Amino acid sequence: MLHFSSSSAKLHYKMLVLGGGSGGIAMSARMKRMMGAENVAVVEPNEMHYYQPIWTLVGAGAKTVASSGRPTASVMPSGVKWVKAKVQEINPDTNTVCTDDGTEISYEYLIVALGLQLHFEKIKGLPEGFEHPKIGSNYSVETVGKTWKALQDFKEGNAVFSFPNTPVKCAGAPQKIMYLSDAYFRKTGKRSKANIIYNTSLPVLFGIKKYADSLWDIVKRRNLQINLRQNLIEVRADKQEAVFENLDKPGETTVFEYEMLHVTPPMGPSSVIKGGPLADEAGWLDVSKENLQHKRYPNVFGIGDCTNLPTAKTGAAVAAQSAVLHRTIRKVLKNEKPDKTYDGYTSCPLVTSYNTVILAEFDYNGQPLETFPINQAKERRIMYHMKADVMPHLYWHGLLRGLWGGPGPYRKMMHLGMK
Repeated sequence: MLHFSSSSAKLHYKMLVLGGGSGGIAMSARMKRMMGAENVAVVEPNEMHYYQPIWTLVGAGAKTVASSGRPTASVMPSGVKWVKAKVQEINPDTNTVCTDDGTEISYEYLIVALGLQLHFEKIKGLPEGFEHPKIGSNYSVETVGKTWKALQDFKEGNAVFSFPNTPVKCAGAPQKIMYLSDAYFRKTGKRSKANIIYNTSLPVLFGIKKYADSLWDIVKRRNLQINLRQNLIEVRADKQEAVFENLDKPGETTVFEYEMLHVTPPMGPSSVIKGGPLADEAGWLDVSKENLQHKRYPNVFGIGDCTNLPTAKTGAAVAAQSAVLHRTIRKVLKNEKPDKTYDGYTSCPLVTSYNTVILAEFDYNGQPLETFPINQAKERRIMYHMKADVMPHLYWHGLLRGLWGGPGPYRKMMHLGMK
């Protein structure tokens, strides 16, 4: 009987990618082309890969959950090694990664694309509150269907929507479902019986003034109630009550009765990164905002929601970052100085009804960075079509194959879409 020591059974790859989400798959496809499939491995435990931006529409009944997912095996670049395990520990000083099944993998270069973590449990009464009706969340595959059920079952009363006091992915999503719910109630003749309330921990409706001004116009026109600096701290699902704290007056709370509640959970950095040598003080992956190379470990790179890049955490940001990171790694492999700079480009298609979208695009400085020669702060049908139909197609066939990205992904997208 042969006995292998752990050292001889250890896996080694030139490029190890942690995470099989948008950033991880996009970069593994690019790295396969750069250095050959046999030199690349991806660590990802999940059997299914989801296109999460579409969950906004799933929660409103405009798309199905099934349409949002594909088997991970189908999006993994062919020939690239898929390590079906969870990352447990990253040791950048020894260039090794340990997984939850005891596997140790060594690497020459590392791309960290571990996303962020949802923390429903930080709200008292959750996640167990989801066992009750009338409450849902578009942020998880387990709870997005519950949003649609709550919307369909709505009779009369308060429809309450929350935004937590933490960084979140797709900061527009918590209010997109509010606009869609308003549109659904109008369509089904229930709007006069609905009191729509958006309680956000932020001091603004949206971070970029140009788009916020348009959103305030919509809010006033549709009679939606916005309460700023309100943070959800407890859900009493059995009583249909949501408790919010006033962030400007600590200790002051308000109880809202609800007929429907949409929860956006608090979010935070991956527990694998947080507190480890790769993290900044807040627990996010500490990378250069210009080239996505780690600030202390030059053979480590990051992309997407797990990083401390000071821009909104969106799929469009990943698309832009993937092109910059590709160029950075190519330069590092040649012992040259990275020269391509990420400007913080991100995008948020703000869905305002079942056929309109405001397409927000902006940079690190919160300045609009728009693709089209029109006022993108206006609600447009063509932008909804792009969000609902064109973008998913280009996600599966463009971004995940490492073919889409760079400055103004929408411009690139239009080019790809016309080929």
